[in-house]
Amino acid sequence: MKKLILLFTLCCSCLGILSAQDSPLGAWKSVSGDATSVLLITPTWFTVTDYNSQRFITSYGGTWKQAGDTQVDVAILFNTANASQVGQKTTVPVGMENGQLITSSPGGGKQEWTRIDDGTGPLAGSWQITSREREGKMTPIPNSARRTMKILTGTRFQWVAINQETGEFFGSGGGTYTFENGTYTEKIEFFSRDSSRVGAALSFKGSVNGNNWDHSGNSSKGDPIHEVWSRE
Repeated sequence: MKKLILLFTLCCSCLGILSAQDSPLGAWKSVSGDATSVLLITPTWFTVTDYNSQRFITSYGGTWKQAGDTQVDVAILFNTANASQVGQKTTVPVGMENGQLITSSPGGGKQEWTRIDDGTGPLAGSWQITSREREGKMTPIPNSARRTMKILTGTRFQWVAINQETGEFFGSGGGTYTFENGTYTEKIEFFSRDSSRVGAALSFKGSVNGNNWDHSGNSSKGDPIHEVWSRE
């Protein structure tokens, strides 16, 4: 887990010392063999996910905030490889080189990350589901330790269903998305619950009003859904 925490934190403390064009906010990719790693960074949340064309491998993430010009504070809120790490916090200094994120493990190994997008767009940010339609009525979902989040950059998304107190992980999926003319479309690249969904494209009606995102359509199983997500 030390490697996992360091991998992210090496990406972020440069916020206070780099120009806007070099900001680490957004989506990043690293490929090793047949495994793809994708790192998503919003102003408050991050996720790191490993997967290949056949299966979801692992994912972890949580919240972060800047702690001085060259450090960030990180709190791990889910980790599919080791739930006992949930709740751990750390502060680590870091940097960026030549437009790429260069991350290092405690043993000295380095990993290069290539930018996918710069994290801008009307849906970019961290969202929590706050209400869902049931029997024709929108029903509020109380804020609790068990939560479902969506992390979006300019072109990539990931949802996670977790309990941030117990470390329980209930599922995650992600890939690319577009949001044009009131239509939100996801293309699934990984899905922890059912790898047969990989490659599917799902379209939804969507609108953003302030910090609320109204989202309706059919789930990957074909069930009708109508949800409201609120920006954190």
